[in-house]
Amino acid sequence: MEILKVIVLSIVSAAVLFIIAKFIGHKQMSQLDLFDYITGITIGSIAAELATTLDSPWWKPMISMIVYGLITVLLSIITEKFPKSRKKINGTPTIIMNSGMIYKNNMKKAKLELSEFLMMCRQEGYFDLSDIQTAIFECNGKLTILLVSTKRPVNPEDINLSPAVASIRTEVIMDGRILDENLKRMGLDTIWLQKQIKEHGYSDPKDIILGLCDENNALTLFRNKE
Repeated sequence: MEILKVIVLSIVSAAVLFIIAKFIGHKQMSQLDLFDYITGITIGSIAAELATTLDSPWWKPMISMIVYGLITVLLSIITEKFPKSRKKINGTPTIIMNSGMIYKNNMKKAKLELSEFLMMCRQEGYFDLSDIQTAIFECNGKLTILLVSTKRPVNPEDINLSPAVASIRTEVIMDGRILDENLKRMGLDTIWLQKQIKEHGYSDPKDIILGLCDENNALTLFRNKE
C-alpha cells in the first residue's frame, strides 16, 4: 500500500506543479518546454532529498523520480502522436506587439508586465519600439522580434546580387599540428600543405594556431599570437 501511495502522490504533485506553472507563466523557462522545466526542478529536489535524508526509506523518493520520468516520456509520446495536445501542454506563442499596437490582454495572458517586455526588447538590442513590426512571446519565455521592413538587414536579393554558395571549411591545422586524416579525406597531403604554408609566409606549422581549407583547396591560416 505504501508503494501505491507514493505513486499516487507523485502523480498528484506532478499535476499540481503543472497547474501552478501554467498559472505563473513561462518567464523563467529559458529553452525548456513547460513540463520539462517542471520535471527537472522536481526530480532535482527529490534527488536532493534522496541524497540527504538518510533516515527515510530510499525507495520512496526513487519510485517518485521514476514516476516523474515516466510521466515526461508519456507526455512526449502524447504530443508526438497528437499534435493538437501540444497547445494544451506546452502552450502557444502570444503576439505582444504588431504594427505599432501593444496587445494588453495578450500580455496579461502571458503574465508579462510592460516593464518586462521593454527589458526583453532592450536585451535583444532594440531600444526603439518603432523599429519593431511584430513581437511574439514564445512558449519557452523568449521574445521573437520582426523588424519593420525599412530596418531589416539588406539581403543580396534586395539588390539583385547572386553571391557564391558558401562551403564548409575543414580544419587542416590545429594548435600547430597538421591533421593528416582531414588532409587525406580532402585528397591532399602534407607536401601540398607545407608548400601552401611557405607561400603564406610561414616556415613552421607550429606558428599557426588554426588552418582551414575549403572544397576549392583555398587555405586560410591564423597566426598563433602568444
